[in-house]
Amino acid sequence: MIYADSLFALNMAIDYFLLLCAAKVSGAELNRRRFLLAAALGGAYALGCVLPGMGFLSGGAVKLAAAGLMAVVAYGGETRLLRCLVVFLGVSAAFAGAVFAFAFISGSPVAGTFYVPVSLRVLAVSFALCYAAVSLVFRRLGRRAGREIVGLTVSLAGREARLRALRDTGNSLADPVSGRAVAVAELSALGPLFPPGRAPLLPLRDPAGLCRALSELPGFAGRVTLVPYSSLGSPHGLLAAIRPDSVLTDGGEKLPLLIAVATRPLGGDGGYNAIL
Repeated sequence: MIYADSLFALNMAIDYFLLLCAAKVSGAELNRRRFLLAAALGGAYALGCVLPGMGFLSGGAVKLAAAGLMAVVAYGGETRLLRCLVVFLGVSAAFAGAVFAFAFISGSPVAGTFYVPVSLRVLAVSFALCYAAVSLVFRRLGRRAGREIVGLTVSLAGREARLRALRDTGNSLADPVSGRAVAVAELSALGPLFPPGRAPLLPLRDPAGLCRALSELPGFAGRVTLVPYSSLGSPHGLLAAIRPDSVLTDGGEKLPLLIAVATRPLGGDGGYNAIL
């Protein structure tokens, strides 16, 4: 016997992790609330497929439409929605194949397309293997594979700027005075923080001048500093950095960050405008 609540909950949980996996592989923004909503739609679809008189929902076209709807709900704001959908379908197919294979090997019964009563251990191993396999494939096909994009809301003086930040584990930039970690954001992406018509217009290679101009903006006094950095092309560089009122992730986590200002684009393909 298959219970409706178990069927819904199991499919919702699996769909959530598949959506999360596809987002990580695609380099999409991790909006977990949207993933939960999309996963709930997936659970409801799986439940509808086993209801009397609803067999038409199991058709290939309807399945694809359901997957497309879930992708729109989960990744609707992405510039590469189609890529996210393709990766989601690939991860789902790999996961389903792994689960059925493990169920067959372990001798577990298979009760239809939407419910496979195997242990949580089998589900966890199947998910880990398919995630590793799909990540490897898409990492070779697309250089953005496996990179995590985090949505940030930067607040200062009653204004907010939304950023798409690449979480870079190799970024060790920090303010030597306060010890705070420093994220880097494109100047254009920080535009909403500036008073209307007051965005700084300076030579691109003048961090000290940019620091002075930012300090003169209303609400910025005492919140701008220069942060030293080193890179392969600039071993002794400086960046103007802002100390905002707050930096929040989409998940509500508050990050004690300074925001350094980059006067050149950070993401060559436009996939992100900040680096953590």
